[in-house]
Amino acid sequence: MSETTPDAMADNLLGSFIRSRRESITPADVGLPEGGRRRTPGLRRSELATIAGVSVDYLIRLEQGRDRNPSGSVVVALADALRLGDEDRMHLKRLAAVSSHPEFCPAYEPPSTDVRPTVRAVLDRLDPSPAIVLNQLSDVLAWTDGYEAIGGPVGVLDADRPNLARYVFGDRRARRFYPDWHQVADQQVANLRSWFLHDHPELETLVAELSEIGGDEFGRRWNARPVARKTTGVKRIDHPEAGELRLQFETMELSDDAGQSLVVYLPADEATEAAIDRLTGRFPGSLHAVEASDTA
Repeated sequence: MSETTPDAMADNLLGSFIRSRRESITPADVGLPEGGRRRTPGLRRSELATIAGVSVDYLIRLEQGRDRNPSGSVVVALADALRLGDEDRMHLKRLAAVSSHPEFCPAYEPPSTDVRPTVRAVLDRLDPSPAIVLNQLSDVLAWTDGYEAIGGPVGVLDADRPNLARYVFGDRRARRFYPDWHQVADQQVANLRSWFLHDHPELETLVAELSEIGGDEFGRRWNARPVARKTTGVKRIDHPEAGELRLQFETMELSDDAGQSLVVYLPADEATEAAIDRLTGRFPGSLHAVEASDTA
């Protein structure tokens, strides 16, 4: 579990990401025989190096952080060899750019906790729809009455500074609140991973805390280095008063540079539509169900 410690987290993100993807792909995935005993999961370095057209020594230097300046062609060759999807491919390119030219990274700024008045006005107009504003750390900075009616009874907003990742991994009620808890946990870790490309003290502090309260459930997810954020889908919720709710969510990045997101939830079926009306005390038909496009 040592990889989840703050000091380890900030060091050699490029090499660690390459290694994590090499260990998560099987020989069969790239058309190689499975034969032979393997000391580590996934591809051997020699296998990946051959497919990508680089030397084993160079791949070792990249993974160990002794070489942090791969050419564009090498990055593309590794992405192709690892069969990376669009999100992972883009993340690898960003890590390579940051590793090669750290001076191009934006200056460090703490995650914003202030919500602009115009954004708060948007939230007011979204009621009775459940909606929240998040920062990069998954801190819940502002919310509608509709969201409070759903998340309040199960403790999502109990903390002085509510945080979705902390709730998911540290509050026992979360496993009942989210019937698909394992998927929700995956998404929380991917959200945190995708935002940060270099040293970030607040993230390190949060990761250390989540490692403590979440144990292996958090640690193995963090060490797998997921970065594919899910910005739309259907989230199932088991509400203590309303029963199962199916909420279609849409995530929108706000237009400033504060790294904040607006997440809006809409009923994915008529039963959820009616339940939210009852919870918020609004007249029937205040919200209209939308056709669910995905499940998460």
